[in-house]
Amino acid sequence: MSERDSARLDQLRATMEVALSRLEAARPFAKQRFQQPVLDVAYRMLTLPDGPDALYALAPRLDAAGLFAGSDWDMPATLQPRIVKYTLQSDHAAAVMLEVASLLRMLAVARGDAEHSGIHADHARHFLTQVLALNLDRFFGQTDEAARRRDSVREASLDCLFRYLAAHIGFQDVLGLLVAEIWRILGQRPVQVGLVKDMIAQIAVSALERGNELGEARLGADRLVSALFAPTAGCREDPGLETYRARLGAMDDTALRHEAQGFARAMHDTGLVSDYHAAFLRWAVEQENGALVPDALGLGSTGLECWRQYGALVEGLIAEAVTPWTAQSVYGLAMLLERGTLHHAPIAPALQRQMALKLCPAACANLQAAFGAQVAPETFLLAGVLQVLGQPLGVGQGANPSCQSARALSMWALNAPDYLLHLVAQAATYDTLQMHFEGHPINSADLPAGLVSGAPLDADAVSVILVPHLDRIYAEMGRRCADRGDDPHRWINPEFHGWWVGRECLVIVDVPSGGLADVHGFVRRFYRTYHPEYNGQEPVIHPQPAGIAVTDASARFVGWHAISILRVAEDQAGVMRVYFYNPNNDSGQDWGAGLVVSTQGMGERHGEASLPFPDFAARLYLFHYDPVLRTQSRKEPPPEAVAGVVDAIRSSWAAGRPDVDDDVLRAAAAPASP
Repeated sequence: MSERDSARLDQLRATMEVALSRLEAARPFAKQRFQQPVLDVAYRMLTLPDGPDALYALAPRLDAAGLFAGSDWDMPATLQPRIVKYTLQSDHAAAVMLEVASLLRMLAVARGDAEHSGIHADHARHFLTQVLALNLDRFFGQTDEAARRRDSVREASLDCLFRYLAAHIGFQDVLGLLVAEIWRILGQRPVQVGLVKDMIAQIAVSALERGNELGEARLGADRLVSALFAPTAGCREDPGLETYRARLGAMDDTALRHEAQGFARAMHDTGLVSDYHAAFLRWAVEQENGALVPDALGLGSTGLECWRQYGALVEGLIAEAVTPWTAQSVYGLAMLLERGTLHHAPIAPALQRQMALKLCPAACANLQAAFGAQVAPETFLLAGVLQVLGQPLGVGQGANPSCQSARALSMWALNAPDYLLHLVAQAATYDTLQMHFEGHPINSADLPAGLVSGAPLDADAVSVILVPHLDRIYAEMGRRCADRGDDPHRWINPEFHGWWVGRECLVIVDVPSGGLADVHGFVRRFYRTYHPEYNGQEPVIHPQPAGIAVTDASARFVGWHAISILRVAEDQAGVMRVYFYNPNNDSGQDWGAGLVVSTQGMGERHGEASLPFPDFAARLYLFHYDPVLRTQSRKEPPPEAVAGVVDAIRSSWAAGRPDVDDDVLRAAAAPASP
């Protein structure tokens, strides 16, 4: 940096000190009045060569001073990587600088130079990785006409910022790590892959313009790009859908079968569905060439059996649900058939009802707000139904406080798909849900909003329709047992989720005090309930709701979270693991103290997360069990195993929490004296 720039930066640092001190001293209600001067100085700093580094050093202080107060950036856990690109392109200078400051704050958290109660290092790093993937044009210095028309100084400064982010996250080969990150996410087979597809599109553009600079990362990137844009010989050069449909009419039976098989290979390899795949299936159904459908879906023995029995229904679903705008429904349909869901007697008529459903105005508005108006809202919802039924473990909560509802959707798709379809039809037709709590009806239309203020716009179509209603009902159930002096999930979970939830519930946290209640007994009971060596080899029959204490990479407590226990089994190395469903979109997390959640390579099926049994127990705070199923073969776990889990609990999320004496618990549970 030149002496002139250095002097200018020193001058701006002094000006920033004055503006920042005023912001720090301002009362909470007056913060917004003092934010703009800080943002103005920050912008001028950003335009200098060492500006990003100077702002990075200030990032924790800017956050603590209240720079983000009153804005969306004040809740970093809810920020969405996809929106960053559009914010930085806006003409609103204050919003641009808030986004810049937020990115630098994320970087500080990711590198351990700052802490934030709402986000941990792994989340911050994951967020920045996605932001980089969606802004590769900036990283590689690509420009378009729109960029050239914007402020060239600002654009150059933002390009410099992205190179700064990439360099300081520790990327040796940014594209290579982004490709690996995409494969890791796809390995979990999420229902929502819009963000992943956007990343791959950015990689495709970068590969086209800067292919010689990509090195070894080019191979992994090419597999992803081809799966979306050129999965077969007929669309190898990405000719466009109209041209491709014309080509299909000129192909012989052998070429068509090769096309179908090529689509199926790409889809099952990645979990992604090309728009060409959707066009091929629609063409096959329109041409009454149904024999191509099983090959195009890549069906195995179970799927083929379903196809033979319900071929007409499957073709109807393709005609109604599969479009280029809902291409991912093809994978959902394939997995629905592979799971044998159609052999469940109520499903075929329930899907026929779904195809004929007429949505209420509120449902239409919510679906259009979330997905657009390229096709009818009924099409988006039917496509979403196929995806959720085919990928129950791919349901994600998005950036919404709705882990309870997302877990319920996943559990119903696994255990009671006909009940889920009943709820969808009810909410989509009448804009309300009716459920029962301890024999009393609850109607969502009569209830105030819960934690979710409106329809989630970053979730699947089934969630868009159901989550607002489920959230209100769940909150009402909580209100009805709020005065019982214990964790309300004890009563809510069995009523909300279904008959298969264990009627007894054990909670390690004393709700009134926040202390630990009988921690040794809690761990022993969990071993005797779920560990095959101590529960008489009894498997997990139905997924069971459970609550975990989420921690960051430093094993510090972050918050409570709803998951479901799917199964307990040994992995290929003989390690007993708990396999569970986590609705938070990405299950691969570092929970500190060596607890890194695995999503593949340790015996996981698509959508499952896993930890060794003691590690999972060390983050568990609530689980259900059925007292009726006690057997004589249950036995106590070794004291040293229990002690190891208890030590891990006390040294991580429960650090500083006191033990609640048994006498105190008994006294609290005793009836009040007259």
